[in-house]
Amino acid sequence: MPKQEKIDSVDKIKKYLHGSKAVFVTDCTGLNVEGITRLRKNLRENSSKYLVAKNTLIKIAVKNTEYENITNYLSGQTALAFGYDDPSVPAKILYNAYKQTERPVIKVFVMDSKLFEGKDIIRLAELPSREVLLSQIVASVESPLSSLICSIDGLFQELVGTLEALAKSKNE
Repeated sequence: MPKQEKIDSVDKIKKYLHGSKAVFVTDCTGLNVEGITRLRKNLRENSSKYLVAKNTLIKIAVKNTEYENITNYLSGQTALAFGYDDPSVPAKILYNAYKQTERPVIKVFVMDSKLFEGKDIIRLAELPSREVLLSQIVASVESPLSSLICSIDGLFQELVGTLEALAKSKNE
């Protein structure tokens, strides 16, 4: 019979998996308590979580879920990072931590039920944030429309000017 502590750990992992938009499998070997604490704090401040767990418990938690394909990468000291809002945010935090200390090593990550290799995190981390991307889309849609409005406005001003000149010449 499993211990209650292990059952609670599996439930906690399942709870974190539920609603996450991305899950990052990392090897946290070599990270000291201060490094893990700093990483957790950075992730928590950005609507993400970081959880160190036993591989067997993670395997039980991900069984029959969209994250089941990470089981092949569960070896060594494993920690999972869960991204809830924008998947690029935890990717940036993990990648920046890796650039500074070469820890944690990102093994794989799952986003939209697709498994990506750890090296692919660079592309995700270099993406602008969701808000920046949305503003770029709005700007690209708005730019041609404002140009069109300015062109039409210029034509009407020219027409009004011509009509005023014509009216002025008829009055004289």
